[in-house]
Amino acid sequence: MNHPSHMLNVALAQIAPVWLDKQKTLAKVKHAIEQAAKQGAELIVFGEGLVPGYPYWLSLTNGAAWNSKVVKEIHAHYARNAVVIQDGDLKELCALSRKHKIATYLGIIERPIDRGGHSLYASLVYIDREGVIQSVHRKLQPTYDERLTWSPGDGHGLRTHSLKDFTLGGLNCWENWMPLPRAALYAQGENVHIAVWPGSDYNTKDITRFMAREGRSYVLSVSSKMRREDFPADTPHLDNILEKAPAILSNGGSCIAGPDGEFILPPDTTTEGNIYAQLDVKRVYEERQNFDAVGHYARPDVTQLHVDRTRQSTVSFKEQNFDKNS
Repeated sequence: MNHPSHMLNVALAQIAPVWLDKQKTLAKVKHAIEQAAKQGAELIVFGEGLVPGYPYWLSLTNGAAWNSKVVKEIHAHYARNAVVIQDGDLKELCALSRKHKIATYLGIIERPIDRGGHSLYASLVYIDREGVIQSVHRKLQPTYDERLTWSPGDGHGLRTHSLKDFTLGGLNCWENWMPLPRAALYAQGENVHIAVWPGSDYNTKDITRFMAREGRSYVLSVSSKMRREDFPADTPHLDNILEKAPAILSNGGSCIAGPDGEFILPPDTTTEGNIYAQLDVKRVYEERQNFDAVGHYARPDVTQLHVDRTRQSTVSFKEQNFDKNS
């Protein structure tokens, strides 16, 4: 199905994980991609840390307790189910994107080999329509109790991507409140901002419109769902988690605001599955007429932003090749 280059069909995948089960959650992601492709979507977005899930246990089991056996064992289970991109965990998703010519933004909990293979990062992965992973943005600053299980990321993933006449960029949850990372994406021509969340209209209802109004861009806020019944029975220390868990931990709240800051789709707390919309890039140009944060309304002679996009590592190896015959 061919659509004009100035139009983009998008899907917001508001689904629940099979909590802390990487393989079963990836199966749900694949199903959502297949469904979106059938509806002609060219871009699908999933919530923050969907694979394998958000660390809800931290606020429910005294996650800050030092040397707690409960917290350690849940964390270990989390780490074992985290995504290791270098091991090919996303290979099948890349193949689906290529098969259906659909771009994908997916929130994962990443356990990267380039940082030793044990620490965890809340990462936002962009897979293009050819099935190639074009960026992995590790959340710059985990929020509050998230810091007990996630590591701070770096600027390597502060990148935008072209899709038809659109330029996409994305941030994780509360880093959307950080003015400078937003500016870094604006400066690269972003006109569709992807904001991924663990799931709450409390998070999305205000900032989605604000970012759209500031950037004169489309903003897609995509959240997950999570209920008590989404905790698998084999979850370590499940009784401890459920003791204080509410019936609904994440109610969704996925929404879309247009370049004028008004809702195209208001926060949705009922749908479980894909939510569809169509974007027209012409609306961006209309709203940039009177304000462009990094263009005609910027003063780079007065203020500038400098961004380090180096992929951070704690070690750099220098090898010396020895001649066996010497």
